Amino acid sequence: MYEIIQKAHSGIAYLALLVLVIAVVNAFIGYSSKKVFSATDRKISLFALIFCHMQLLVGLVLYFVSPLGMDALGEMSNAELRLTSLEHPLVNILAIALITVGWSKHKKEETDNGKFKKIAFLYLAGLLFLLSRIPWNLWF
Repeated sequence: MYEIIQKAHSGIAYLALLVLVIAVVNAFIGYSSKKVFSATDRKISLFALIFCHMQLLVGLVLYFVSPLGMDALGEMSNAELRLTSLEHPLVNILAIALITVGWSKHKKEETDNGKFKKIAFLYLAGLLFLLSRIPWNLWF
């Protein structure tokens, strides 16, 4: 079961990052060109939010069934174990919280440019956090 959850976590990660990058680029294009925030823009941002939350849920399940997760918390002197058991989950939860705040804040904005701005900058911050804590040696 651990291997299946791990493969799902890796597969969803590729999709989540791809959709998140598309959402960030779309938001910055909309923000810089001052275009109208359309239903398509909303859907792109929503799909990024959904994929990130799916990744979080699968990641939390993986954390509790993985030997590299909660069981490895006592091994903080090992950099690889510290990354997978502490840094990766903590920073990624913060990243997804930023993305969620970006989604919530954009709904309260009155102007189209304000909507793009909230999504662009908060989704970008979340994306940078996510990219900073991916265990790249396990990805390729």
